[in-house]
Amino acid sequence: MIASKISGIPCLIDVTHFHKVRGSYSREAASDMDFHGWTDIEFTVCDRRGRPAPWLERKMTDNEYQDICDQIEVSYASR
Repeated sequence: MIASKISGIPCLIDVTHFHKVRGSYSREAASDMDFHGWTDIEFTVCDRRGRPAPWLERKMTDNEYQDICDQIEVSYASR
């Protein structure tokens, strides 16, 4: 689990799915996503005790969502 904050409230992020596809940077890529690559992330927002907290997930802004995705990507890149 990854420690984070939503609306200033400390929480834990339980990553349930992480898949990163590196870009091919080839003219023969089937789409722009294949050219540049993409990342698929799914997670559950939990309270500090590790219990799912849907009430806290509803408070998450788009910027906070992106920040959490960035935290996950950095964390998984080092594994």
